[in-house]
Amino acid sequence: MEKELVVVGIETTAHTFGVSVLRGRQVLSNEKKVFTTEEGGMIPSKVADHHVEACDKIFGLALEKAGVSVGDISLIAFSNSPGIGHSLRIGAVFARSIALLLDKPLIPVNHCIAHLEIGRLLTNAEDPVLLYASGANTQVIAFESGKYRVFGETLDIGIGNFLDSFGRALGLGFPAGPRIEELARNGKNLISLPYTVKGMDVSFGGLLTNLKSKIKSGEYSKEDLCYSVQEHVFAMLVEVTERALAHTGKKEVVLGGGVACNKRLQEMSRIMCEERDAKSFCPENQFLVDNAAMIAWTGYLKYSAGDKGLLKDTGIDPYERTDDVEILYR
Repeated sequence: MEKELVVVGIETTAHTFGVSVLRGRQVLSNEKKVFTTEEGGMIPSKVADHHVEACDKIFGLALEKAGVSVGDISLIAFSNSPGIGHSLRIGAVFARSIALLLDKPLIPVNHCIAHLEIGRLLTNAEDPVLLYASGANTQVIAFESGKYRVFGETLDIGIGNFLDSFGRALGLGFPAGPRIEELARNGKNLISLPYTVKGMDVSFGGLLTNLKSKIKSGEYSKEDLCYSVQEHVFAMLVEVTERALAHTGKKEVVLGGGVACNKRLQEMSRIMCEERDAKSFCPENQFLVDNAAMIAWTGYLKYSAGDKGLLKDTGIDPYERTDDVEILYR
């Protein structure tokens, strides 16, 4: 495989429109524009409009920062699964248009797997368990027998969506995660909350209902609520991750997804791994949140393993699971 292969990655599974340029293992640029709102959450049609408006500008900016022209592009990769259908379609149409114009291979990439692959690349972890904590997705993933297997996951809503819903009830806007983390630093009293771990899986729905009742009562400060939420839900995630380590016998944990930007979650994972004589890795924030570099890199891996990048194989699949995908490059 040529080390000088120039790969463009396009990420549009949810609120982020991202474009990245890689040359071999080197990230030359990683640009994005994120849909935000002061009230409510993501309305799919509005997010799609946001992506349409952003695509040309972000694509041009990524090429400019990378110092490459369209003629230098060897390969295009895009996120085709899983995600919001409206968002995925915009990215797919944009990626197909570029591939057709330049007559280049086009590689579809599973967003969840891309989080793990960029983590492996940037941390040099060899065979980790991935704690994938993002908006719609909450999974504990590890490679076994030709696929990335899901050893545990949420039974209802993703951790990020839970935090955004909790934040919306507190009037924190979207996305709420960074504001919750900020308020939690000033929390002093640990409030008793539902802690729902069922085997290897977690659940946040009952906790959210409980929290809305507590917010309505006015008995608790925002700071104490945020502090207590973080302590409970991150302990749940780290518990099931530890069980996956014990089950698989692996010695590495990689954090991925936007919620993994939270310093308290990073700390909990690090403490757990130290106690198990394992290592906890965490890429820098720009590669934890939704980003196109991870799409480009995973596209590179797939192409190097023989994916031909044919246009007929580039349909979107909003509901594709992590463990549906055959991994040919490991």
